[in-house]
Amino acid sequence: MTGQTTLDQLQPGVKARVISLANTGTERRRFMDLGILPGARIEVELHNPLGDPTAYRIRGAVIALRREQANQIAITMEEETERQ
Repeated sequence: MTGQTTLDQLQPGVKARVISLANTGTERRRFMDLGILPGARIEVELHNPLGDPTAYRIRGAVIALRREQANQIAITMEEETERQ
């Protein structure tokens, strides 16, 4: 499965790659410092039952982002993996 969307739409078990960041200023810099850069692979690590925040694994680190932050990150889906 491939397609372009935003990070807040990523479902557990699906890996994606970052395409671009829509935010600017200090928030953009923070994302880049965390390794959220075009080409980086990202996946849902832990989905909050209440929906916000969600933990994502990127470049070996786990980071939590709120839905409005994740909505600023364009991704392309790579593949579905088996859920365990």
